[in-house]
Amino acid sequence: MTIQLTRTAEELHALPRTGRRAVVMTMGALHEGHATLVRAARELVGGDGQVVVTVFVNPLQFGAGEDLDRYPRTLDADVEIAREAGADAVFAPSVDEVYPGGEPQVRVSAGPMGERLEGAFRPGHFDGVLTVVAKLLHLTAPDVALFGQKDAQQLALIGRMARDLNFPVEIVGVPTVREADGLALSSRNRYLSAADRTTALELSRALLAAHNVVELGPAAVRHAAHVVLHEAAGMTPPADLDYLALVDPSDFTEVADDHTGPAVLAVAAKVGTTRLIDNVPLEFEAPGADR
Repeated sequence: MTIQLTRTAEELHALPRTGRRAVVMTMGALHEGHATLVRAARELVGGDGQVVVTVFVNPLQFGAGEDLDRYPRTLDADVEIAREAGADAVFAPSVDEVYPGGEPQVRVSAGPMGERLEGAFRPGHFDGVLTVVAKLLHLTAPDVALFGQKDAQQLALIGRMARDLNFPVEIVGVPTVREADGLALSSRNRYLSAADRTTALELSRALLAAHNVVELGPAAVRHAAHVVLHEAAGMTPPADLDYLALVDPSDFTEVADDHTGPAVLAVAAKVGTTRLIDNVPLEFEAPGADR
């Protein structure tokens, strides 16, 4: 299967288009998690559809002191991974193509949900994410866009933006892909030393421990995760916890101990020099409900 590498919106728009178009947005450094998104996109649009993978390291979503300069850029390998997973085209625009004339003066605001959890630790991050996603949706004009559930707050905000601002696109979340030991796939995993990785595994272990007691309610879920993370804080290197939050997926506010229905248990921690995030979706049933 051949794949087209395009650098400008004009080149992308010149490609023949039949059926539905799906887009998978990435910042490059593709791994199996991205490949899973591409395969899901292909399944959604079928053989007659078109799958486009965007590769763009967005400067707007990196704060001061974050890893914009060292973020891996591996376009040749990314194109090959996209091709093998079933993509028809890669759209890899320059910064000037996406932001002609420099940083945009008008941006998309993530609102209150964008100021919680990740937004509190990375001010302005989600404004940058939503601004570039909005621009890429306009530039690629897809019928459906797929995003990983590992970035749960990002996915929720993108879905909310599409609904609130009437974007004519379906937003689809794809379950988190994990390595055999349970660590959520991330481009940042390459920065982990062997010791870092041992500690990092405690994040997914905390989520699993919480998932295993979901029938006991929110308080038990929080306690089970905190027990594991407390142990991880004493490891070498430690897991330096930013937050552990059990939230309503509609607005990412903390749920009460009597909450029923869907929730997301989200965690963020720094291990060595690498900041990691992970989450698990949960469903709380009312006491006495049939299981």
